[in-house]
Amino acid sequence: MSDLSPPLAKAALPDYLAGLNTAQREAALHGCGPHADAGPLLVIAGAGSGKTNTLAHRVAHLLAQGADPAQILLLTFSRRAADEMIRRVQRIAAKVSPRHARLAQGGFPWAGTFHSVGARLLREFAGRIGLDPAFTIHDREDSGDLMNLVRHERGLSAKGKRFPLKGTCLAIYSAAVNTQASLTEVLQTRFPWCAGWAAELRELFLGYVEAKQAQQVLDYDDLLLYWAQMVAEPDLARELGARFSHILVDEFQDTNRLQAGLLRAMRPDGRGLTVVGDDAQSIYSFRGATVRNILDFPAHFEPPARIVTLDRNYRSTKPILAAANEVIALAKERYSKDLWSERTSAQKPQIISVRDEVDQATYVTDQILARREVGTQLKSQAVLFRSASHSVRLEIELTRRNIPFVKFGGLKFLEARHVKDVLSILRWAQNPLDRVSGFRAIQLLAGIGPKTAGRVLDNVCAAPEGCGVQASGMWPSPAIRPLVASRPIQPAPGR
Repeated sequence: MSDLSPPLAKAALPDYLAGLNTAQREAALHGCGPHADAGPLLVIAGAGSGKTNTLAHRVAHLLAQGADPAQILLLTFSRRAADEMIRRVQRIAAKVSPRHARLAQGGFPWAGTFHSVGARLLREFAGRIGLDPAFTIHDREDSGDLMNLVRHERGLSAKGKRFPLKGTCLAIYSAAVNTQASLTEVLQTRFPWCAGWAAELRELFLGYVEAKQAQQVLDYDDLLLYWAQMVAEPDLARELGARFSHILVDEFQDTNRLQAGLLRAMRPDGRGLTVVGDDAQSIYSFRGATVRNILDFPAHFEPPARIVTLDRNYRSTKPILAAANEVIALAKERYSKDLWSERTSAQKPQIISVRDEVDQATYVTDQILARREVGTQLKSQAVLFRSASHSVRLEIELTRRNIPFVKFGGLKFLEARHVKDVLSILRWAQNPLDRVSGFRAIQLLAGIGPKTAGRVLDNVCAAPEGCGVQASGMWPSPAIRPLVASRPIQPAPGR
């Protein structure tokens, strides 16, 4: 670690960093000290290499160096990951000093997902960019319902049963927004069976955009899109960038072009910017994520970002890592690393080939029972899936054989019907222009169906004072209209 400045030489390292290995320490200390360069940092963290622990130590060390928690932007892949990160930082800060422990216990107001942070920033800057601060945020189901409503109003649902359903339409729209690709390109590369409906989809998306603006609602994609267009204005970008002394991003390999562009707009020189990820674990391209973000990150800055590689694995054994390294080596373009571990094992990983999902469920169940026979209790065994929906076949097989099991994951709390009913009432009360929420709330009354609910909404908003807000002045504001004219804040994909 010869690149450390004298005050941070290994012999003088604080106790709270003593448990880190050399590479982890290098990442935690980057940019700290009187003679250190605080340029951009890319941490390539192999699987099981302690990246969360390293990032938490880096945040704690920044606090020890005088950073204000309110000026640290910590972006994670999920809210749960943000909460876990904060808890770790708090535990580490308690080892620094009582004062830093109290500082960390006060929380990190800007820790969360890109979407949650985007929502907060848009609320705060709403008046300056022409949004009503009381805008409603639609989840995926609400967005699909609004898409379907526009689809019906424009007569597209009568085009024939082969016209894409609402879920597919929303997926196409979301892909175009997040990848920043044209509708034609998205259809050709990801939805070729829908390519014949390109003109109708453009019409649908335009109507969907107009409906959102008229009803003062944003969908999840808008939280990034509006934020990106906001920082495309140089003055706003500088103001937002100056708000944060440090920006740290976890799981960077799973970001899309919009998210990477946000970071570069707020930190054009990369100072104080740290991203952590692993190009070998990029699996969310179906959501618009691109591995190019992490592969191209160093070259976006001058001088290029510093790269620190975490390659010691604490989770697996040598035989497993040997197999993993061979698979990773097949990648045409990647960061060079070979995972290693001090853990030994006589067992080797196996490759099992089955004909289909039914055979797969049968094989897994047989293995569960075989292990039970040699003393491994059922509650000590687990089957992992990428998505909760993939467990259906196994659930059927376990039930058929009368094998008890507990499923973790699946329907989220906010997606439960009764919860969405309550939220629709609250959203409609806050924003009477939110037609989807009003449509759902009205139908909770006995004897009222879709047609009656639609007429009620029409009559409410037809009255001059009915909706209580003036949509005409909502977007765009005069201050940002020139910007909108040249770069539409809310474009319909297919430009």
